[in-house]
Amino acid sequence: MNYSPTALLIATMDTKSQEALFIAECMKKENIPLKILDGGIRGKSPVPVDITREEVASAGGKTLTDVQNIANEGKALGFMTAGAIKCARELYRQNKIHGIISLGGSMGTTLGSGVMRAFRIGFPKVMISTMASRDTRAFVGTKDILMLHSVCDLAGLNRITKKVLGNGARALAGMLHSTEADVSSDKPLVFLSTLGTTEVCAQSVRAALEKKGKEVVIFHTVGSGGRAMEEMLDDENVTLVVDLSLHEIADNSFGGDYDAGPNRGSVALEKAIPTILVPGNIDFLVTGPLDTAKRQFPERKYHVHNAAITVVRTHQEEIKKMARTMAGLANKAKGTLAILVPLGGFSAFDSPEGPLPDPEAPELFSEVLKAKLSPDINLKLLSHHINDPEFARAIIEASYDLL
Repeated sequence: MNYSPTALLIATMDTKSQEALFIAECMKKENIPLKILDGGIRGKSPVPVDITREEVASAGGKTLTDVQNIANEGKALGFMTAGAIKCARELYRQNKIHGIISLGGSMGTTLGSGVMRAFRIGFPKVMISTMASRDTRAFVGTKDILMLHSVCDLAGLNRITKKVLGNGARALAGMLHSTEADVSSDKPLVFLSTLGTTEVCAQSVRAALEKKGKEVVIFHTVGSGGRAMEEMLDDENVTLVVDLSLHEIADNSFGGDYDAGPNRGSVALEKAIPTILVPGNIDFLVTGPLDTAKRQFPERKYHVHNAAITVVRTHQEEIKKMARTMAGLANKAKGTLAILVPLGGFSAFDSPEGPLPDPEAPELFSEVLKAKLSPDINLKLLSHHINDPEFARAIIEASYDLL
């Protein structure tokens, strides 16, 4: 009832003070008080701020002079970002900020988005950036950051920058005026991974689990999706993981674009969360346009998914390596685990009607997996394709057993 939101503005005030003050004025019109954190390194802020660059540097473990004397600008920015995160978190702990807005080019975006990624999903975050029309993965990461392209350079106020900065400020104000709804739930939480090529199976599993009173969160395994799932396993009380799409592990091993990092697939097993592993989508690697795919993976079978994405058939030796990798993960599991292998094919692409069939691959995978897997792990080899109704039913039955 007494909710009165305050926003935090992060900027390098020696170069962006004019733009920052314009945002502050816009927020004032929306009845949102604003605190300003100055993350600049060179120069000085021409106006007073709430958190000075000296305080930011100190929170990052250096004096401002120390930071200024670092020859590499990236390393210097790293200390300021670490300090800004610490300062922002302390303001949040004291209930003094309820959303973040930032603006800048490559350095300002690195600073602002670096702080935003340290905050939970649902906490309002708006990044106004000259970089927002490029690949934003490094800035957004696995968090819900709203990135607004500045269109022109953020160098002074003009008819373009005023429009964009004003829209960004009003976007954050709208989020802050709408107080966060109660999203708590006492339903058992299930994490499920998938891609479009295993969507038929995923939707059947989701519907069955929801009918049984479970809350199902689906992660799209495009690299960031799998990474987000692994991170959220540390933050949420998850009762079951159905890891239906493991191709991010293949992309990490063999150089595909949907790489979720070396820890993909390990967190649930280490935390003893009941898990079902399915080698879905390991029949292909993901890369860019066809010309790029042919250079990166010569003499393969290719399928042009769209103008930007080509999928490449995995070799049988890669399939065998995936079996060894999967066995290695499973053998370290600290909790209950079931592995289901669809001998009829790993994805919609890996079927007689699909563009990248290899009928021998599932059998080769299974042979290596059985040889390397601990005998006490529940392994089921099923004759069905991964998108067959019978295979979905087998996953659903396994989930009931684990739960």
